[in-house]
Amino acid sequence: MSNSPVLVDREGAVAIVTINRPSRHNALTFETKEALVQALDEVASDPEARSVVLTGAGRSFCVGQDLAEHAAALEEDPSTTFDTLDRHYAPLVTFLTTMPKPVVAAVNGTCVGAGLGFALACDLRVFAAGATLGTAFSAIGLTCDSGLASTLPHAVGAARARELVLLGRSFSPQEAVSWGIAGEVVPDEEVMTAAMELAERLAAGPTVAYAESKRLLAVGLDRTLTETLAEEAKGQIRCITTRDHRDAVAAFLNREKPTFHGR
Repeated sequence: MSNSPVLVDREGAVAIVTINRPSRHNALTFETKEALVQALDEVASDPEARSVVLTGAGRSFCVGQDLAEHAAALEEDPSTTFDTLDRHYAPLVTFLTTMPKPVVAAVNGTCVGAGLGFALACDLRVFAAGATLGTAFSAIGLTCDSGLASTLPHAVGAARARELVLLGRSFSPQEAVSWGIAGEVVPDEEVMTAAMELAERLAAGPTVAYAESKRLLAVGLDRTLTETLAEEAKGQIRCITTRDHRDAVAAFLNREKPTFHGR
């Protein structure tokens, strides 16, 4: 496997982004975060990539910040240690949540801290049954980052989110799904197969409609009904002008299965 900290591969219309530090459980160094920002920017703007899979190399998805590098940064200049929040973590989560195509997290193993934030920022998740999940921040005297203060309570409710953040205990994919973190739990060895099946299905779908749905759902709970209706109308107008919509309507009337082209 390449020594690059982040790998980008293509299988048909699916882009696969892999955090590639398996010996350190895909802990995030400056170099890794820079490469991940570049990779997500690249696949977001690639018109040939109609869905994305985010995963980690080896036995872990991502354990968040590399604490050895973090400790060195604290020693060197504590005042700039958290510049990475604006430079890396915020852009990474924003790329995942606003990317105009669906993103599937293939959570192949340990997924804690910012890793959990990344997984929750994806649209769909496939969990390895043996994976370990957790927030982890309180264990090192920190609070949430990577969007978890928003995505976690939206997924599991405010009370459960407080428990998971304040107590910092690990939890299983089975618990996560039962609490409301949507995702499919599969045997460990089937994670990438299941994630690719989802991604390929999405890549064959109406890409523009998916992008509009992501945009609407991202803030749907924070808008009034009047605002939501207005934004839905804008989204529908954009979808109506696509070839995918016209062809799908014709296919429906002809009792045929539609073929989507992503435009």
